[in-house]
Amino acid sequence: MNRQQLRARILAEFGASDSEVTELLNYNENIFESHKCKLPQTFPPVPEAHIAAWEKYVIEAEEIGSHEVLKNTFVQLQFPILSGISKTEEYRAATRQGGFASISKNVVNIVFKEPEKLQIKIHETLAGFIPVIIAGNRQDFVTLVQAITKQNEPQPVPDSMGACIVSGYNNWNRIYQYQKQWKAQQNNDSESEWSNEFKRLIPRKELYQDKFIILSTGPYSNVPANKLGLTKMQWQQMSLKIRLEHECTHYFTRRFFGSMRNNLLDELIADYRGIVAAIGSYRSDWFLHFIGLESFPNYREGGRLQNYRGEPPLSEGAFKILQTLVVCAAKNLENFDKQFFAQSRTLANELSMLLTLSKLTLEELASSQITHTLL
Repeated sequence: MNRQQLRARILAEFGASDSEVTELLNYNENIFESHKCKLPQTFPPVPEAHIAAWEKYVIEAEEIGSHEVLKNTFVQLQFPILSGISKTEEYRAATRQGGFASISKNVVNIVFKEPEKLQIKIHETLAGFIPVIIAGNRQDFVTLVQAITKQNEPQPVPDSMGACIVSGYNNWNRIYQYQKQWKAQQNNDSESEWSNEFKRLIPRKELYQDKFIILSTGPYSNVPANKLGLTKMQWQQMSLKIRLEHECTHYFTRRFFGSMRNNLLDELIADYRGIVAAIGSYRSDWFLHFIGLESFPNYREGGRLQNYRGEPPLSEGAFKILQTLVVCAAKNLENFDKQFFAQSRTLANELSMLLTLSKLTLEELASSQITHTLL
């Protein structure tokens, strides 16, 4: 029996029809390239090229404030959140050509509710250092997400979403710094020569594209503190730890396994790492609260699970089977975690666990027989 047949058998055992088996085999396909993964010999790994620029932003933020640094770095913050603005010539020119100076004085900048609560940090992860923007106000978090990832369009941000990892952001500030350095080295102020150099720069994306995380400070997955038996202060502190480690796990899988998706396997692994970072061990009941399955087989509308239904969305029947799979997978993972880390948690065995999880599918994690053989 090959792996595909094994997964199909597990799905059938969970009650999936033939058509639902086909849907879920496609949805749950593991595309992590963990078999090709070459983990670094030392930790943290060598920083990616954009980290140097962000280290300067952190220093500048200490002098003039994070709000001013962000406004000077992100051209999108020069425009309001407004329906249709991404289609205007002025917006396109500014964001595609980095034209801060060309923006009309009539354009209204984004106004943050609590700009003093914006922070810029560099966080150390298993995948190396990554910049983090923290918004202390929920609406300011939404504004940042809409400006940077939705082209300033007022597209809805789910209440259960409290973090966002941005990859491939064209940082015009870094391009300007490159231009300045190039002209000084070449002792050449010719715009035509710079135009030729700019064309050579375009394929070298590491020199101008950034990866960073945007975080909010509210309750994780919009779950109230009392649902977990915690005080608001305790839960706020833990929420930030979970949220940060969750996004850092996405960064790790993107950098070393070649994938980062809106998919339940990704979310299960990322929440696993986040919960462990916050409390030292994994609790499946917390995870089920986060995704809206704390009262399984009932689903709570507004839980994160509905954000990961896939494209095209899973049918109602397949979605119900998916819920059963994820509940079983979470509980098996809790037992697996307890036994795997019975002695201690070290960097080496945490990496080993992450590598193991990245090689499995949701069906395999949901099968207690398969997870038992991993130990």
